Amino acid sequence: MKKMRALFCAAAGMLLGGCQSVPLATVPAVDLNRFMGDWYVIACIPTFIEKGAHNAIESYKLDADGSIATTFTFRAGAFDGEPKRYTPRGFVVDRQSNAVWGMQFVWPIKAEYLITHLAADYSQTVISRSQRDYVWIMARTPVITDDDYTRLVGLVAAQGYDTAKLVKVPQRWN
Repeated sequence: MKKMRALFCAAAGMLLGGCQSVPLATVPAVDLNRFMGDWYVIACIPTFIEKGAHNAIESYKLDADGSIATTFTFRAGAFDGEPKRYTPRGFVVDRQSNAVWGMQFVWPIKAEYLITHLAADYSQTVISRSQRDYVWIMARTPVITDDDYTRLVGLVAAQGYDTAKLVKVPQRWN
């Protein structure tokens, strides 16, 4: 119950906070089938759930009803920390671009989820929010080059984020 209440409060804050800022430009089009699968979280401005996350992965699966089954897994605090798993559901809000989603951790609240950058080969993405409170830099691989990281952080800064709040997510896989 305590975990559910915390998720509800976080989702409510994300939803309400997202209504108060200038919208961000999203990518013109997302092929949902290509976007599905595993995305390693390279860096983020973390929510309270993600603080101290190691080996964070966000996985997407397009369901028959058009919603997106999402699984977010990580280890809490260390590579051998307690495994954590969350299963929010994504809902495409803008069917023309497929770049604006609502991410629902707790019914009926859908937090804003904007795909503001997507590499042409679907290897890297940036997920943002109009409130500029949270952001995620993700890739299909657990490590990206320093040049790519610097470029993506530059994109996040250009969106109006305080990049001093960005935290690299430790990724170590055998």
